[in-house]
Amino acid sequence: MPTIKDVALRAGVSVTTVSHVVNRTRTVSAEGRARVEDAIRALGYVPSAVARSLKSNSTRTLGMLIPNSSNPYFAEIVRVVEDRCFGAGYTLVLCNTDDEPQRQGVYLQVLAQRRIDGLIVVSSGGDASLPALLAGLRMPTVLVDREVEDPACDLVETAHMQGGLLATRHLLSLGHRRIACIGGPAGLVPSEQRIEGWRLALAEAGHPVAGGTLLWHGGFTPQGGYEAMHAILRSADRPSAVFVGNDLMAMGALRAAHECGLRVPDDLSLVGFDDIELSAYASPPLTTVAQPKARIGALAVDMLLERIDGQRLIGRKVLLQPELRVRDSTARFGLPIPPTARA
Repeated sequence: MPTIKDVALRAGVSVTTVSHVVNRTRTVSAEGRARVEDAIRALGYVPSAVARSLKSNSTRTLGMLIPNSSNPYFAEIVRVVEDRCFGAGYTLVLCNTDDEPQRQGVYLQVLAQRRIDGLIVVSSGGDASLPALLAGLRMPTVLVDREVEDPACDLVETAHMQGGLLATRHLLSLGHRRIACIGGPAGLVPSEQRIEGWRLALAEAGHPVAGGTLLWHGGFTPQGGYEAMHAILRSADRPSAVFVGNDLMAMGALRAAHECGLRVPDDLSLVGFDDIELSAYASPPLTTVAQPKARIGALAVDMLLERIDGQRLIGRKVLLQPELRVRDSTARFGLPIPPTARA
């Protein structure tokens, strides 16, 4: 592999001159720059990113941690983040923590060793050590979706409780009164906030949740929704509608309802959360609470670059509002609607 010395020898200039051309640190004559650039192309020389970062104190690289790379919700946000980074001249290093606090800690150390310029984190649930880890890194950080008690970090997230309210109020407006909820993992803040929205909407309508027969938990996966829905349908007094904590669980819940001989929405109405691309192609297409994923991803990058450029020194919180996407998985209680009329 050619070195900077090889480039200097071929171009007939000093190593220092080659360095100034590569790093744009000092003006070089047009003739000298042309000779260096010709030598770089001829030799196929690739400057060392590590060496350049040591001189400029910047690697033009950002890191991102997500808890589940198989969840389309995170994949759709990552795509926006990567596009935004690329457009700003940055490379993105992505790490999947698989919701494991230990793996999250290891990846944070790895990213720090790579001298990244900033970090976007969707935290793993239940990691009490994360605030201390982030404080120890001393780098610009933006949190997405899941809040961490660290005032130095920026945060961009959806109003999860408001989303739970929207979903449940929609079902109430259709005449449903016995509305179950399949929440995500117990203790995970976004899941608990969505559940709280469900509780609040029922209480507002005069149907407060009594006992634990209407609340179930899953693992934010199709299997989690599938198992929870089967448990709900085995109960003595099954609901007429279910608010499901994310779209992946709703997909599993749809299958469970089908296996039990129920038609959605004629026999059972379902509302999901996230509005992943696949939700519009479910059978039936899924009514869901849409998170503004494109806005979340773009804001996360923009806020991080502001901090890297020194435009802001204190953290700020941006709370985005969700929207309800009404499709074919919900219908008026007790009044089956022909498929042609639901559109």
